[in-house]
Amino acid sequence: MAANDAPETPEASRAKLVELRVEHRDLDEAIERLTQTPPEDDLLLRRLKKRKLMIKDRISALERLLDPDEYA
Repeated sequence: MAANDAPETPEASRAKLVELRVEHRDLDEAIERLTQTPPEDDLLLRRLKKRKLMIKDRISALERLLDPDEYA
């Protein structure tokens, strides 16, 4: 994680974590809808899945930052 990506306080990290979890859930719902009625172009679906995976990685990094003992 780059220095400018990391929130400085635990409160800011927790707020970012909540924001990322909401975005991850929203992407999950959008992907589910698109898979039920497949789009004519798979590019959008692939981009959403890639974004969801990136967010999952950022969530994991923030969780490790906030509670390193749990992930040791």
